[in-house]
Amino acid sequence: MLKGIILRGYSSFYYVLVEDKEYECSLRGKYRVKKQDFLPGDYVLISVVEDNKGVIEEVLPRENQLVRPPIANVNQAVLVMAVKNPLPDLQLLDRLLVIANYQSIIPVICFNKIDLDGNKGAELASIYRKAGYTVILTSTKKNIGLVELKNHLKNHVTVFAGPSGVGKSSLLNLIMPGLALKTGDVGVKSQRGKHTTRYTNLIPLPSGGLVADTPGFSRLYLPDMKREELSKCFPEFNDYAQLCRFNTCLHHKEPDCAVKKALEEGLLDSHRYEHYLTFLSEVIARERSY
Repeated sequence: MLKGIILRGYSSFYYVLVEDKEYECSLRGKYRVKKQDFLPGDYVLISVVEDNKGVIEEVLPRENQLVRPPIANVNQAVLVMAVKNPLPDLQLLDRLLVIANYQSIIPVICFNKIDLDGNKGAELASIYRKAGYTVILTSTKKNIGLVELKNHLKNHVTVFAGPSGVGKSSLLNLIMPGLALKTGDVGVKSQRGKHTTRYTNLIPLPSGGLVADTPGFSRLYLPDMKREELSKCFPEFNDYAQLCRFNTCLHHKEPDCAVKKALEEGLLDSHRYEHYLTFLSEVIARERSY
C-alpha cells in the first residue's frame, strides 16, 4: 500500500497525492458503512487498481482538525485581512488566532491591500507583532510582500483563512502563476466580499509544501475549551499572568491581576483585551450548557 494525503474530495471520490503523483480513489466498503468523514489533509493508505486510480484502505490518525474551514493535519495558518475594502474585522482575526493557538497551529498574519492604506497596515502590524505574532504586509497590486509570504509556505501544510474579499485567492494566484483561482470584488455598500472559493482544496507548491484555499466566512465559533485555557491563546498575556495573585486568574474581576495592571499601563492593546473578554463570556456560557 502507498501512503498519501487527500487533496480534495467530490461526492464519493477523493484525490490523493502520493509523492508527485495524484490518484483518484474510491472508498473501501467498510468506510461507507461507518460513514467516516474524509477531509483534505487526511493521511491515508491506498491500494492501486489502475495507473492513476486507487482505493482508500486506511485513514491514519489526525494530528488536528479544523471545522471551518474543514481540513485536517494543518501545521500553519495564514490569516488574511485587508486593511481596506473590506475593512479589517479584528475580532474575527483574534478569534482565528485563538483557534490556531488552541490547535497548536502556527499562525501567520497577512494584512493585504496595503496599497490602499499603508499607514493602517503599519499600525496593525505593530499591534500584532508586539503581541508576538509573525505579520506580513502584502499588496497584489504593487507586488509587495509576496516573496516573504511564499517563503513562509515552504515545507508546511498551510491553510489560508479569512473573510471573503480580502484577497486570499489573488495572493495564491500570484504565488503560483497559472493556478487561476477565481477571484471576486467587494460590494461597495456591504463592504463584504463575494465567496469565490466553494470548497477546500489542498494545492501542492512547486517549492515544497501544500496550501489550502478555503471558502471565506464572517462568523466562527470558538473551540470547546475551559475558561482557564483561553488566556493562554493570547501570548502577550503570558509573562504578566505569571505575576497574578491567583494561578487560575481569568484577568477579569480578580484582585491583583498583573494582566489588568499591564493594560492600565498601556503595555497591552485594549482592543485585544476587549475581544478576550468577549470570548471569555462565550466560553463560560458554553461551559454552563454542558
